[in-house]
Amino acid sequence: MHVAQVEKWGEPPKYTTVATPDPPDPASDDVQIKVTATAIHNLVRLRASGTHYSAKTLPHVPGVDGVGTTTAEGGEEAYFFDYHGSSGTFADLVTVPKANVFPLPAGADPIQVAALVNPAMSSWLALRKRAFHLPPGFSVLILGATSTSGRLAIPIARALGAGKIVGCARSRDALDSLRGVPAGGGGGGGLDSTLVLRDPVTATDFASLGHVDVVLDYVYGPPAEHLLHSVKALDRPTQYINIGGLAGATITLHSRVVRSSKIVMLGSGIGSWTDDEIRDELPGLLRAIVSSLPVPTIEVRSLRDVETVWGQNEKGKGGLERIVLVP
Repeated sequence: MHVAQVEKWGEPPKYTTVATPDPPDPASDDVQIKVTATAIHNLVRLRASGTHYSAKTLPHVPGVDGVGTTTAEGGEEAYFFDYHGSSGTFADLVTVPKANVFPLPAGADPIQVAALVNPAMSSWLALRKRAFHLPPGFSVLILGATSTSGRLAIPIARALGAGKIVGCARSRDALDSLRGVPAGGGGGGGLDSTLVLRDPVTATDFASLGHVDVVLDYVYGPPAEHLLHSVKALDRPTQYINIGGLAGATITLHSRVVRSSKIVMLGSGIGSWTDDEIRDELPGLLRAIVSSLPVPTIEVRSLRDVETVWGQNEKGKGGLERIVLVP
C-alpha cells in the first residue's frame, strides 16, 4: 500500500510503498479502515519535525485522524483517531482501536470532518474537560483568535455557553472580520469585542479588558507572558488554558505573579485529557461540525503530492488554511 513517511525528523514526508497489513482478527479490539481523507494539522507537522512531546520513532508515518470506511463486510463510513498508535493516518489503510471509530452524522462532508475535528477539538476539550465551574454566560478571551483553531473556538465557546467572547491577535482587519458574524456562517464567528496585540507586545493593555473567566491561549510566548503579568490587577479567578505555542515555546513568569493573582494555569493537549474523554466528546463535536461550525479554506490534494504541499503550506503560500489529503 502507499504511505507518506518521514525518514528524518524535520524533512517532508515522502510518498512511498510499504507492505499491505493484514486486517485484524474480527474478534480483536482493532479495526482496519480504508482512508478517505486525512488532514495536515499543526500537531501533525510538529510531530513530523520531531519537536512535539508526543513524537515517536523513525521512520514516522504522520497523521492522527481522518475519515474512512471500515474494510469489514458492510463497511461503514466513519471518523477515526489514534494519537498513540505505532503508525499514522497518511496511508491507504490504517488499523485503529474500534473504540476510536465514530459513524459520521447524517449530512456530514468527509473532507470537512477530516479538516475540522482536530482544530475544533482544541477549544472543545479545553472548555469541556479542562475548564471547571465556569459561571453561566462566562466570558472568554481567545489569544490567537485569527488562527484556524482560534476562529473555530469562537462558535464553539458560544455553543458551550459563553456570554462574552473577546478575540486577540495582531491583525486588526482579521479581528474585525470576526466581529458580529453569526456563529455558523461566513467562515467567521461572532466576536463581541477585540484587542489588537501591539508591537512591542508589552504595549498591549490586557488590563483594559477587565475580568475574563477563561483564557484560551493558542500562541504562548511573549503575548502570554505579558497577559499573565497583567492578570494580577484583577480580583476574581481567571482560568488560563494553554493550547498552543504559535508565538513561542517558553515564557518567564515571576513567582510573585503566581502568588499575588487569582490565576489558575492549565494546559489542554495530549496527556492532559484521555482517549476516553475524547470519545465522550466526539459525538457532540461531530454534530457541531455538521450543524454550526464555519468552514475554513480547504485545499484537497492527493497523498502522492504530500511532499510538495507540505512545503507550500508551511510557507503559507496562497493563503491556505487547511490541506486535506486523499488517496
